[in-house]
Amino acid sequence: MTDPQAPSPGDVAQASRLRERLEQYAHEYYVLDAPTVPDAEYDRLFGELQALEARFPALLSPSSPTQRVGGAPAQGFGEIRHSVPMLSLNNAFDEADVLGFDRRVREALGDAISAGEPVEYSAELKYDGLAISLRYENGRLVLGATRGDGSIGENVTANIRTVRAIPLRLRAPATVPQVLEVRGEVLMFKADFDRMNRQQREAGEREFVNPRNAAAGALRQLDPAATARRPLRFFAYGIGELAGAGMPPTQSALLQWLRELGLPVGAELECLRGPQGLIDYYGRMMARRADLPYEIDGVVYKVNRRDWHERIGHVARAPRFAVAHKFPAQEAITELLDIEIQVGRTGSLTPVARLKPVFVGGTTVSNATLHNEDEIRRKDLLIGDLVVVRRAGDVIPEVVRALSERRLPADDPAFAGRYRRFSMPTACPVCGSAVVREAGESAWRCGAGLFCSAQRKQALLHFAQRRAMDIEGLGDKLVEQLVDAGRVLSPADLYRLAPDTLAGLERMGEKSAANLLAAIDRSRSRPLARFLFGLGIRHVGEEVARQLAADYGDLEALMAEDWPAVQQRKADIQKENTRRRPRGEPLLPVPLEGIGPEIIDSVQRFFAEPHNRQVIAELLAAGVAPVGSPPAAMAAGAPVVAPLAGRSFVITGTLPSLSRDDAAARIRAAGGSVAGSVSRRTDFVVAGEAAGSKLQKAAELGITVIDEAGLLSLIEAAQPSGAPGPGEAS
Repeated sequence: MTDPQAPSPGDVAQASRLRERLEQYAHEYYVLDAPTVPDAEYDRLFGELQALEARFPALLSPSSPTQRVGGAPAQGFGEIRHSVPMLSLNNAFDEADVLGFDRRVREALGDAISAGEPVEYSAELKYDGLAISLRYENGRLVLGATRGDGSIGENVTANIRTVRAIPLRLRAPATVPQVLEVRGEVLMFKADFDRMNRQQREAGEREFVNPRNAAAGALRQLDPAATARRPLRFFAYGIGELAGAGMPPTQSALLQWLRELGLPVGAELECLRGPQGLIDYYGRMMARRADLPYEIDGVVYKVNRRDWHERIGHVARAPRFAVAHKFPAQEAITELLDIEIQVGRTGSLTPVARLKPVFVGGTTVSNATLHNEDEIRRKDLLIGDLVVVRRAGDVIPEVVRALSERRLPADDPAFAGRYRRFSMPTACPVCGSAVVREAGESAWRCGAGLFCSAQRKQALLHFAQRRAMDIEGLGDKLVEQLVDAGRVLSPADLYRLAPDTLAGLERMGEKSAANLLAAIDRSRSRPLARFLFGLGIRHVGEEVARQLAADYGDLEALMAEDWPAVQQRKADIQKENTRRRPRGEPLLPVPLEGIGPEIIDSVQRFFAEPHNRQVIAELLAAGVAPVGSPPAAMAAGAPVVAPLAGRSFVITGTLPSLSRDDAAARIRAAGGSVAGSVSRRTDFVVAGEAAGSKLQKAAELGITVIDEAGLLSLIEAAQPSGAPGPGEAS
């Protein structure tokens, strides 16, 4: 008997034709910006396909255009680790910065480019939206993730699938890659934003502040159907992981290839030569900024030849081969009502302007940074002045200058009642302790340390944050209660909290208390790098903390270090390497490479402070045991030549006994470096179980592949004579 719900061959063919036509019309609309049919015709065909799929559920496909309306609401967003980090860009704000960028590129290229020959750049717009990564496998969209911190983002796949500008299937000009990670920006066009706000007003609903916030908020809706109702767009500007296809030779060719695959790519792209070409492009785009259909906050320059990208390299989390040239921030005029003092985590006293609320840069601003006392004097600010406010970098509001020409004359009787000059307090406004200004510094500081409740609260929040000790549930309100009640005076007190200690605190029930105590207990064995970052050592961010942990391996070695001797040893090795480099001789590993004297001095002062050593001792006594790395040879006495110095490794797959972080730490400790992607400059690929496309790339490039045992053998060979191996007692 024939199933009445089974579609006929004609129904199957009709559904296929409808999908193809809808995909083509969407491609013409979003990618080519050249629609060939009215919206009403698209809607008619869409409705016809919906009806056909409703009548015959067997015709439903995850890649059908009708499935972009949203699925079941999510319970929350999971984390996704990017296979290739999503790097941020360094900024340029004026022509001098652009000239400096071009000079650094040329210096990095060295003899790869002839003297006087201009570097070719790809120039693109810097869209004001939300950066995302799209993962396609065999041409089908399988994953969408936000940038997050660059290494880990949020899984927003269900919401990404509702964005009509993003193809669910790639078009195939030749062959579709096995894996393609597309990097780009989700944004909202100005006209769509205005139309959406008009609908909000008519419905009596809250209006959105600006297109960027509306787009970012749309992707973080737990209900994909809510995302589907937002008119989101997308522009691709780069890639992450690529397998099963050759890499285009230039950035401009890459963008053309992405466009051929069916991905939207911005039209305002140009290939330019030399810094003057970049500056001219910037001027043209700034002049057109108001007329563009979307918001931009600058332009981006990238060295066009992709094979030069690795030669030029990276610094911290930003590439050296690209820079974002930001537009001047938007400005507004308002009244300076008062200047108050904010005490920061390190005790610095920062003046904060209290402003008459003003709408600038897409948001209402009532507070702005004044940086320090010197800035207030330099700008000749008086409380009561009319001032120019801007959102520096389109993010942090700041007072640019006073409109002194609009003040009352000094001899006006109303002058004294209208204006007053600010002076820094002589005592901390929070704890009353004396404040000091160290020689060579612009900031005044409260020297009370954890005695000052303002510093104590900020220090605890920093210590507990996700990128440090990751104590989930320890937020602002709870820290404020614990400090104000005198129950937590230092980070070590967190590990002595008991259920009855938490009882009675606001919003702290029995289950919440148990969850918090469990999170505190889990944090006892965080990696050493995160522990060091959590201590809040001045100038020590995540990257510096990671390098300290990798170079020294354990906390005891760090605390016992002779830091002046390190600085001298570093200078001696750098001088020796300067002699070796022209002769092509092996270079000596440099202690704390990339960490300058200011940071080393800060670390020295921190560990020399008895109070800080006491806090660390209390943490260790409370059961906190930071997980370290094998110490680097360079941290243990006289410099030696490490066999892994100058060698680059890539880790892929699951290793039998080491996590990827552990393996990377051991490689760095032996003098090697770890990269996220395979290239011709890779020396070894360390492969474990379920190794993916990186293993295939290694085979294509003829790069040596080793397993965990091979890696450990190399590391053992890297140990200096008589030094303990990984895991041995020293």
